[in-house]
Parts: sequence; structure tokens; C-alpha cells
Amino acid sequence: MKQRRALTQSALTMMPALLLAGCGISGPADVSGLRNVVGTELVGARGATAADQRRIDRTVVGLCAASVWTRAECARHGERSDD
Repeated sequence: MKQRRALTQSALTMMPALLLAGCGISGPADVSGLRNVVGTELVGARGATAADQRRIDRTVVGLCAASVWTRAECARHGERSDD
């Protein structure tokens, strides 16, 4: 009974520490894996409607801020073309 109580006490003490250890705020070492997943197809993409374009631009801003895309790719997205 004492052993069981000690085990339970130990588990209750360690659980918050283990949970907090998995909730760190450090980012990934690099973004190459994310870049492989996201790709660069949105560079220069234009939405069919203004709302679509806002959604694309919001996504691009996040990718550029996280340095998933290069500065040149981000700048290329910002260029407007009259197709």
C-alpha cells in the first residue's frame, strides 16, 4: 500500500514537469522541412476575389516572417502583374 501511494505521489509530481517540458517556446532549428511541405506555389498567386487575395497574402506574410521563403520569393509575391 505504501509503495502504491509513493508511486502515485511520484507520478502526480512528475506529470506537470513532463507536460511543461513538451510545451517549449523554441522553434525548429531550420525551416527546410516546412519549406518542403509548404512549397512555393503561392509565390505570385492571385486570388479570384479580394477575399481570396487577402487570405493568400496573410499566408504569404506568415511564411515570409518565418523565413520559410527567401527574401526574393517574398518580394516576387509582392510584385503586381497586369495579366
